Formats: sequence, structure tokens, C-alpha cells
Amino acid sequence: MIVVVNNHPFSYDVENLAEIFFPYEKIKVLSQLPQDCNDNIVAVTEICGDEIIVDARVFEKKAVKKEKINQDSDCQNIMSVLFYSAFSELLGVSYPWGILYGVRPARFWHSISDKYSKEQARQIFAQKYLVSPEKLSLVEQVAENENKIISLSSNKSFSLYVSVPFCPTRCSYCSFVSHSIEKAAALVEPYVDLLVREIEQTAIYAKELGLRLESVYYGGGTPTTLSAKQLTRISAAIKDNFDLSCLREYTVEAGRPDTVNADKLAALKAAGVGRISINPQSFNDNVLSAIGRRHSVKQTLDAFELARNAGFDNINMDFIAGLPKDDVESFKHSIKTAVSLGAESITVHTLCLKSGAYMVTRDNVFDTGDIDTVAEMVDFSREYLSAAGYVPYYMYRQGKSLGNLENVGWSKPGSECLYNVFMMDETHSVFAVGAGAVTRLKNPLSGKIERIYNYKYPYEYIDGFDNMLKRKEKITSFYKDFINKI
Repeated sequence: MIVVVNNHPFSYDVENLAEIFFPYEKIKVLSQLPQDCNDNIVAVTEICGDEIIVDARVFEKKAVKKEKINQDSDCQNIMSVLFYSAFSELLGVSYPWGILYGVRPARFWHSISDKYSKEQARQIFAQKYLVSPEKLSLVEQVAENENKIISLSSNKSFSLYVSVPFCPTRCSYCSFVSHSIEKAAALVEPYVDLLVREIEQTAIYAKELGLRLESVYYGGGTPTTLSAKQLTRISAAIKDNFDLSCLREYTVEAGRPDTVNADKLAALKAAGVGRISINPQSFNDNVLSAIGRRHSVKQTLDAFELARNAGFDNINMDFIAGLPKDDVESFKHSIKTAVSLGAESITVHTLCLKSGAYMVTRDNVFDTGDIDTVAEMVDFSREYLSAAGYVPYYMYRQGKSLGNLENVGWSKPGSECLYNVFMMDETHSVFAVGAGAVTRLKNPLSGKIERIYNYKYPYEYIDGFDNMLKRKEKITSFYKDFINKI
């Protein structure tokens, strides 16, 4: 696809909108249309005098959208609406999020509703950004429930993220930094050794600054790929070095049911972990096989029962709408099964295929459900979970998601994941340890955010550990100018 940007500064906007309609096309942004252009999808966007023009073509079909402007016109919004309208007409599709392409719709809602009345904010979302009534209602609910959690945080609060970038096998849709344990077994023990060292050093900074730890979250990868002994070493390092007296939440992703056993669950429970995720993605064995999960529905059910027997009363389950070999009835069965089990929270994702996913690199062809099917799955989850007493408490969106749809965390009241909200809202600092982890520092007075990046892959993390650890000194320098004012 070619997008021509002529005489306007809205290249970022039109490129993102192009990706909504053509998520798997390579998009080339040019200043003029090549004379020998043979692309089948073309959009020429320009400001010509007092007019904004979008001239779009998909194979032989064409659409031209124009609008007069003056010095008071919101040219950015007009350009986006015209671009969206042109391709919506050419393809015969519309998207419930309209021209919104940002990651954090609820945060955007906060910014609009804080400036205007709620009724005005609703009109802006519906009329200016073309958001559907259903998504507008959803974003309002999420924002309201987020506020209850955000209010828990103080200016000296922070969260701790622990990265464990290993999995039993790599799922075909996954683009995260994770390594199959089969291929990376030799790295695990030295990785844990250094992870403990990084935890110890990070705790020193937190203690010196007098910060308050509110949530701990192990992610990955699949943290429960590690042994019970290794998990105990990590949790002991946290307990021995951090002040946990203000801790509100301790979550560990036990995302792959085939990594869960009684010993690991006992180790996590003994460490004070209160919330875990056991993520089926689907309760359909054919779907699990298609995405390379290498575990069965029965293993998921067994893992859930083991967790209950171990005393866990806050269990999350993740599902993905739009997986290969799945259909609406199968997806409905998965959601209903999770509810019948009594999972305290259920997170519904929309399939998103990034360039690093195996489904992309292997086939470059996607055996996924069509947009209408995925939308039906997402709509069902909203209706069914709401009726079952779950509330939407956090939400985010990703580029290249099927149907430009959202990911939503649903929970029974009181079982929300605080860390997820803190992350989406950028409420406070997150000290992150491990490969691929990103420490995010926030000045609560100015809102300024700075990031410290760890090495991405486990072997880089191990080889460059001392240099990487030195970067963490930035934590102290970041806080020094304002720590006495909060």
C-alpha cells in the first residue's frame, strides 16, 4: 500500500488509519505518487488551498473525499475522518472504535472528560472520533473502575515487575521476548542467579528513596516454567530486600497449564502470592493444537483445581478471540466454562499478529476468523460477563488487532489486577527486573516519564549484566530533584 502525504503534517495519523484497514500490508508513506506506481491500494492525502482531499483506490474501485477548511478547522481530525470514510466506503466495513488508534482509550477518556463535562465527552467520542455507542459505554465503565484503583496509589508508590522470559514452547501467535525452555535450558540457572542480584540492587534504590511498594507482578514468558526451588529463590530475594508492609497485590502468571504442579503452587503460596493467572486461551483442544500450546483442556482444568486446592482464591484466565480453528460457538463455550469454574477474573484479548509471531514468519498467511466473527466473539464476552457479574476494569488496544478491537480485563468486584491498571494508566513508577524488562520512572509532580531498558534477550542479559545494572543508577538521579517534595 502507498500513502501519499502532500502539504500536511498528519503522516502519523493516516499511516495508523491505513494499518487499521490493511493490518498486514506493508505501508509506504511517500511525498508524491511514483509515475510507475503499480500498487493496488493507494491513498493520496493533501491540503490544497482551502480544501482537504483524500483520493483513495483499492484495485479498480475509487473514492474521493473533500472538505472545505478555514483557520479554525481541526485539520487533523478532518483528514482522519475523510481517510476513514473513503476506505470504509471502498471496503464496505466500519470499525466500532472509529478513527481512534491509541493504545489506551480509557486514559484518553480521562483526558477529555476532565476537560469537559461527561456529556460533552460522549459527544466528542461519538461525533469527532466516530466511536460506537457500545465502545463508548465500555470505555466509560473501564475509566470509572480504573479510578477506584488509581486512587489507591500515592506519590511515593511504585510497582515491581519481574520478567521470566521462558516458556515450555512458543505459541504461534506470540511476538513476546520468550525462549522455549527446550532450547534455553542452560540459560535458566545463570539467569535466575543474576535476576536475584538485580532484585537486590533495585531494592537498595527503593529503600534509599523511601518508596512504597504496592504491587509485584511476575510476567514473561511463563514464570512457572521455572522450578519450585527457583521460584522460591526469587520470592525470597524480594521478601528479604523489599519492604512489603504496604503491598496490596502479588501476582504471578502461571499462564501455561502444563507448567503448573502442586510443588510450584505451594512455593508461590508460601511466598505470599495472592493472585495467579492460568491461561487456557481456549477450551477447545483443536484450537490449542493449531496454536502450538501443547497442552490439553484437561490439563487446564486440572491446573485450576490444583490452584484451588493450594488455597488460591483469585485466579485469572485469559482467552483470545480470533484464534485459528476457533468459531463463535467454541469461543462461547470457553467463556462459559471459565465462568462456571468461578474464575475471579477473565481477560479477553483480540488476536494480534505482530511481525515476530510464528504465524507470520512461518506462513505469511493467516488462518484466522473474519472480522465479523471476531466482533461477535468480543460482543458475546462483554454481554455474558456483564450478566455474570464481572466488571471491565482495564483495557488496552494494539496495532494489527483483528477488527481493530480491544483487550479487556473483566473481574468480579474486588478481584481486579492493580498492576494492570497502574501500567495502563502510567499511575506510578514501575521498577522492572529481568531480560526484556523496562523500568518506567514517573515524576508524580510533573508527570514526566523516563525509561530504563534492560537487555532484551536472556543471553544478552547474562553477558552484559554488569553494564545493564549500572543503568539502574538512573533511578536515584531521576528522583533526587523531587523526592523531598512528595
